[in-house]
Amino acid sequence: MVAKAEAKYIRISPTKIRPVMKLVQNVSAVRAMGRLELVNKKGAYYLRKVLKSALANAKNKGYEEGQLFISKVVANSGPTLKRHRAASFGRAVTIRKRTSHILVELDTPQKLVGGMK
Repeated sequence: MVAKAEAKYIRISPTKIRPVMKLVQNVSAVRAMGRLELVNKKGAYYLRKVLKSALANAKNKGYEEGQLFISKVVANSGPTLKRHRAASFGRAVTIRKRTSHILVELDTPQKLVGGMK
C-alpha cells in the first residue's frame, strides 16, 4: 500500500456503491478517474472524491499518478439513521437511511504482481 484515503458516514447505501467499485478495481488510477467521470451514478461521485484524495496523499509521498494502481476498494456499511413514517391503521413504519464508509488504497504495479504469487 502506497497511499490510502477513506470517507466515512457517506449518505448512500453500500449496495449502491459496490457496482461502481467493480469498474475501478485493479485498474490504474488515471484510467479509474476517467471511468468514474463517465458513470452517471451517485456512488461514482463519492468514489471519485475519495480517489482524488488518495492520489493527493500519494503525491505528497513522492509518487506519480501514472505509476499507481488501485489495489483495494471497499465500501462498508456505517451507522443507520432510523426514521419513522406513518402507515395505515395508526401504525409507524421504520425507514432506514443507510450510510457507508469508503476506503481506497493505491499501490505500485510491482507490488501488485509480487502479491499475487
